[in-house]
Amino acid sequence: MNKIFFFSNNAGKQEEIKTLFKNFRINIFFPEDFKITYEPKEVGNSFANNAKIKSLFGYEKTHIPCFADDSGISIEALGWKPNIMSKRFIDSFKNSTECFNYIIKKTKESGKIKAYFKTSICYTFEKNYHVLFEGKIEGIISEKIKGKNGFGYDPIFLPNGSLKTFGEMTEREKNFHSHRGIAINKLINFLFN
Repeated sequence: MNKIFFFSNNAGKQEEIKTLFKNFRINIFFPEDFKITYEPKEVGNSFANNAKIKSLFGYEKTHIPCFADDSGISIEALGWKPNIMSKRFIDSFKNSTECFNYIIKKTKESGKIKAYFKTSICYTFEKNYHVLFEGKIEGIISEKIKGKNGFGYDPIFLPNGSLKTFGEMTEREKNFHSHRGIAINKLINFLFN
């Protein structure tokens, strides 16, 4: 196999994927390479279901083996939400800073600081053949917004055992620690071993 399609229009995720695959001889394509601007509605009730909706859509559009991810954060102080609604939750605020300040406030008020990120990656290589890979990283919500790297909730998530939020880490550091890095490395082992 010499080509694979990563179905995501998220530029941050695309950069992470390029870095994770850079030592392997494979051409990675993205939606813009096929002028695909539409994304199917993520109506699944889990990260795995949403990843499968996107990977199947990408495969059916191109007939190239396709993988897609769905990721999110679950926060103890919010009753382990927003979970699969992570993107919609952050988008419901005026900006990400307002969202982060709300989360930090709730965390301080409740004393509940735990959080985790989870990723499900679905790899579709024929119409009805899907393989699922998952990654999870536990941590806490930081006391303040720290760092400008990454995307999403990265500036307020402190992985267990780290002094840096994802937002303070270099791309290489984040890929080593992250939920997506864990899941992608499982996919890479599946593809190349």
